[in-house]
Amino acid sequence: MRAGIDQIDRDILHVLQRDGSLSQRDLAERVGLSQNACWRRLKALQDKGILRGTRADVDRDQLDLGLVVFVMLRTRHHSSEWLAQFRRHVLTIPEVVDFHRIGGDYDYQLKVVTRDMTSYDKVYQRLIAGVELDSVTSYFAMEAIAEGRPLPV
Repeated sequence: MRAGIDQIDRDILHVLQRDGSLSQRDLAERVGLSQNACWRRLKALQDKGILRGTRADVDRDQLDLGLVVFVMLRTRHHSSEWLAQFRRHVLTIPEVVDFHRIGGDYDYQLKVVTRDMTSYDKVYQRLIAGVELDSVTSYFAMEAIAEGRPLPV
């Protein structure tokens, strides 16, 4: 593994991805370390940039954010200047929760989370107003079968 981590580090990451709210004591018990040894491992994982903080797993439906849209974008522009402008523009849209440059028939893929079709249309209008795009294709998720799964460490 490029990051130079061992099985204990992988165990720590495995446990934390499933429950980032564990106390240091509980985490240490689950991976078979003393609290001090566990703290040193956590600190090393943070210093290496492998462990980048903790986040809350928020239920979209409880917040009335039930519409998930995968937006596929194609452009004729590939200069570094255009890309920088495009990145800045997309990152100003809070409903865009994932943003990838991809290979294949499309150049970019966005994951948009919003309330409903009317709200998505406002996101779409903001998206196309900021930069020139060749095509925008939207795919609407009907069911989230697996989402936010832990990385296979």
